[in-house]
Amino acid sequence: MKTHNKILLGASLAAVAALAVWALQPQPVVVEVAEVKRGLFEQTVSDDGKTRVRERYTIHAPLAGQVERIPLRAGDTVQRGQVVALITPVAPALLDARAARELQARVGAADAQQRRARAEVARTLAQRDQAKSDYERQVKLFKEGFISATAREQAELALRTAERTVDAVRFAEDAAAHEANQARAALARYRGEDTGTKWEVTSPVQGSVLKVEQESEGAVVVGAPLLVLADARSLEAVVDVLSQESVAIRPGMPARIELGRGVAPLAARVRLVEPAAFTKVSALGVEEQRVNVVLDFAEPLDRIQTIGDGFRVEAAIVTQRVENAVKVPVGALFRDGGGWAVFAVDGERAVKRNIKTSQRNGSEAMVESGLQAGDRVVVYPSDTLRDGGRIRAR
Repeated sequence: MKTHNKILLGASLAAVAALAVWALQPQPVVVEVAEVKRGLFEQTVSDDGKTRVRERYTIHAPLAGQVERIPLRAGDTVQRGQVVALITPVAPALLDARAARELQARVGAADAQQRRARAEVARTLAQRDQAKSDYERQVKLFKEGFISATAREQAELALRTAERTVDAVRFAEDAAAHEANQARAALARYRGEDTGTKWEVTSPVQGSVLKVEQESEGAVVVGAPLLVLADARSLEAVVDVLSQESVAIRPGMPARIELGRGVAPLAARVRLVEPAAFTKVSALGVEEQRVNVVLDFAEPLDRIQTIGDGFRVEAAIVTQRVENAVKVPVGALFRDGGGWAVFAVDGERAVKRNIKTSQRNGSEAMVESGLQAGDRVVVYPSDTLRDGGRIRAR
C-alpha cells in the first residue's frame, strides 16, 4: 500500500473515531435560566372573592293590594322620598283582629329599630371623634419622628373607616325612620283612618336600584319585596380563605385586588376577619373550612367604570414584607432530602446547590443561605438533569 493511501486511511479512521466519541458524549440539556435578585419580598395569602355593597335596603310592600308596574330598572338612580311604586290597597278588614295585631307589632318593631339606629349613630359618632383625635395625635408624633409612616397611615385608615361607618349608620337611621312611617301608615289604612285610593311607596334613601323584585303589575301581600336599593359605589370585597391561612391575617394589613385583565390592581386594607368559619366543598370535592375576610378599598373607584355588587375579584393579602431580600423563582426549587436545592449555572454546567429558604409565595422564595444576588439558576429542571451535567440556556 502506498504511503499516501495509508495517510488517507489513517485520517479517515481518526475522523470516524472522533465522530463516534462526539456522538457518544452526552448532549447538553436545554434549560431555562433565571437570575437571583435582591429586592422586596412579600408573603401573601391569595384567593378569590366578590364585591358587595356596604348597605343594601329592600323596599317591601307596606300593605296588601294591587301594585302597578314599576318603571324603574337596575342601575337607575333614585332620590330619598321618591315614589318607586304605587299600590291600590284592598278594602280594609275592620273585623280582622289578627291583621291589626300584626300591624301593631310591626309598628312596635319599626320603632325599636329606629331607636336602635339612633343609638348606633351616637356610638359611631363617638368612635369617629376618637379616631380623629388619634389621627391628629399620630400626625404630630410622626412630624416629630417618634412613630413610623405606617403607624400614621393606620391611623388615617381608621379615621376614613370611621367616617364611612358614620355615613352607613345614618343611612340605616333614615331607612329605619322610613320603615316606621310606612308601618304606622299601613296600620292607619287598615283601621280606616286613611281612605286614599292609592298608596305611594317611597324610597327611604338616595341610591341606585340593584334589583327589581316585582317588575309586573300584580297582587302583593304585606311585606312582599318590591325592589332593592343601595349605593352601588360604596363597595367592599369579601374573600374566603382557608382557616389555616386566616390565622396570619390581621386587620389593617395591606392587600391588592385584581378586578380583571387590563385593569391595574387596586390597593385595599383588611377591615375584618370574621370570627366564624364555614364548610365549603372545593372543585376537587374536598370539604374545607374557610373564613371570610372583609377588605376596604384604599383608593377611589372613580377610574373603574364597570364594577358593582357581586363582581368576582382576586385578592392578595400581604402578611409579611421584607426589604432587600434575596429572591429566587419557586420554579427553580426542588426537594433534596429534607430540604430544598437548586441547580446553579456554573459556566456550561449545572451544579446542585442546597439552600435554606424560610418564606415562599406564589412566584418567589426568600433565600437565607446558599445563593447570592446575581447567581443564575435553572428554572423547572427536568428529570434528565444531573449534578455537573452540561446545559445550554434557551
